[in-house]
Amino acid sequence: MRIATWNINSVRMRLDLLLRLIDERQPDVICLQETKVVDADFPLAPIVERGYAHTHIHGMKSYNGVAILSKHAFESNDVQHWCGRQDCRHALARLPGGVELHCVYIPAGGDIPDPAVNDKFAHKLQFLDEMTEWFRSNRSPDQPMILVGDLNIAPLESDVWSHKELLGVVSHTPVEVEKLAAMQASAGWVDAVRHFVPPSEKLYSWWSYRARDWAVSDRGRRLDHIWVTPPLADRLRGQAILREARGWEPKPSDHVPVLVDLDL
Repeated sequence: MRIATWNINSVRMRLDLLLRLIDERQPDVICLQETKVVDADFPLAPIVERGYAHTHIHGMKSYNGVAILSKHAFESNDVQHWCGRQDCRHALARLPGGVELHCVYIPAGGDIPDPAVNDKFAHKLQFLDEMTEWFRSNRSPDQPMILVGDLNIAPLESDVWSHKELLGVVSHTPVEVEKLAAMQASAGWVDAVRHFVPPSEKLYSWWSYRARDWAVSDRGRRLDHIWVTPPLADRLRGQAILREARGWEPKPSDHVPVLVDLDL
């Protein structure tokens, strides 16, 4: 089974790019973040035509939104809400065989890494704490689970273009990295991409729109992740981060798709 995750930054604006991903890579399951569309207006027809008959859409107008698109029927599906908000950041579905899949969009956190003066950063930290406690209290590392999405944190020094310059920048601050590590420990999550790529190797999934030439400057961060619980770790067969998609025309997302292959 091939699972793809992608912060598409508006599924209607980038539908052609999504169809290109489908045609070129043929994932069995696609998880999207920042779909930015209410459920009724999600452009499902061409997606269903390509075999994704099973969909779990959880969206809102203009902001956030997550979706799971699958060639395989779900045994069940649900949503989770965090921080007392219903802002469409977490959808989950049980795949055939009982594997639970979580599609998550963690808040970006704004520009100032101080929760006392930046409500967005405070929201991000609270979101991470609540998710960590929920997994710790409601799930077990023995359960076969997959968590994917734009987690908006680059945890390793090699996950950013410059550890030194980004230590004080939201997405790579010590407090965020610490809280993401706590969430990873809550269910014994294994980083599926780093399972294949050593921590010493630079790896990015996001390049800012602000860069004049993103490919030349290559100031990237790895914000998009796929995790699996220990029962699935030995079933991992491969990974890919589609760097070339950052240049797909006409209007690329600032994130690129991340894919993992598993024997399920």
